Amino acid sequence: MSKRILIIDDEISIQESLAGILDDEGFSSIGVSSAEEGLEILETVNIDLVLLDIWLGDNMDGMTALEKIHEQYGMPIIMISGHGTIETAVQATHKGAFDFIEKPLSYDKIILAISNGLRFAKLEQENRLLRQGSTHKSNLTGESEVIQALRQQIEIVAPTDAWVLIRGEHGTGKELVAQSIHRASRSSNQPMIELNCAAIPDELIESELFGHEKGSFTGAYVSKRGKFDQADGGILFLDEIGDMSLNTQAKILRILQEQKFERVGGNKTINVNVRVLAATNKNLEEEIEVGNFRADLFWRLNVVPIHVPKLCDRLEDIPMLVDALMKLLVSRGVQHKEFTPDSYQALMEHQWPGNVRELRNFIERLAIMCQEPTITAVQIRMFLNPRHVTGPVGNGSTMNPFLAADYKTAKRLFEKEYLQQKLLQNENNISKTAEQVGLERSHLHKKLKSLEIIQ
Repeated sequence: MSKRILIIDDEISIQESLAGILDDEGFSSIGVSSAEEGLEILETVNIDLVLLDIWLGDNMDGMTALEKIHEQYGMPIIMISGHGTIETAVQATHKGAFDFIEKPLSYDKIILAISNGLRFAKLEQENRLLRQGSTHKSNLTGESEVIQALRQQIEIVAPTDAWVLIRGEHGTGKELVAQSIHRASRSSNQPMIELNCAAIPDELIESELFGHEKGSFTGAYVSKRGKFDQADGGILFLDEIGDMSLNTQAKILRILQEQKFERVGGNKTINVNVRVLAATNKNLEEEIEVGNFRADLFWRLNVVPIHVPKLCDRLEDIPMLVDALMKLLVSRGVQHKEFTPDSYQALMEHQWPGNVRELRNFIERLAIMCQEPTITAVQIRMFLNPRHVTGPVGNGSTMNPFLAADYKTAKRLFEKEYLQQKLLQNENNISKTAEQVGLERSHLHKKLKSLEIIQ
């Protein structure tokens, strides 16, 4: 798509001359004679760069328009003037102008300034992408069959324009799937615009999605572009779509079908071309049955369904996940810890109801709290029971023996927890427990009393 340039100049001859130059260079242009007309164009059309005359024969001069455009839209603005001074040029630069060109206009200067302005905007966008990449771990880790199948689905659907509904429990990595699709899509050179539908209050979600006009509600001091507007020509990721209200669902359905909308408090129609990725942890079919989700919206989003497996369905991926998580923690200043083979086995025995998110938090807790450089199965099992992490000794609660001040205390803590767990497994039957642990019943009874497990 050719870059779109907005020309704001009250001289029609200048508009026509600039339009001819831009057309020869492969740009498309829109010319208007006033700042007010220019601002109206910016509200409904995606513009890549603005050529703005300082002296305009209308109610708003070019310097005022410069401030408004720079504040609301942030694209490169090149000021043009037939009465330019150094003071004026400095003032324009301070207010956000990218460049300043005097009339009569030079063909070469105009094209050079526009090329530099567009190159600067592209670098800014690349920096945003790099920042986005630095805050998101976009790799799906693992070699299990379900993860390999998931990668294959992503590889097939990503290069297309198809809409995708990503489903899976909390903490499974639905956002990582969306990021992987984005990275392999034709829109990978643009940021993926994200909105967590569950995190935005219902009364503000329309403003977030569609934008709003200045003064449309209390606190709307300036006009704002919404997520649909920002995602034009790229990808919009709607996370937790199942938490969106029915009222907003109805409005978003119309936009998805027509690819056009009006901002909150506005009456101008804005046309967009947006690819939508949506994610949910809810069973939308059940939500439809009870009236919490629109069936027509479900069918519109569910063009290509992708299911993200639970961690308990791919336990064999845990060693790779742990290694990857440890590398991430080290990059954030946490001391590196080695995991023994039996520690991986202990992790794979747990069902992880919180999925990868729970595993990530658990590994971070282990890496911080364990002082030893190597983590074993014993430590894994101790920390998987939350009673070991906090709590004073005695009164039926225990603390982590690895945090004890001396060997004697650590030994007592371990014996107490070990025997409590064995008693629990044998429904407090001392005879069965003694047989299981290889002690005489009388010896075990004395030990339980000495440890204050029984009276």
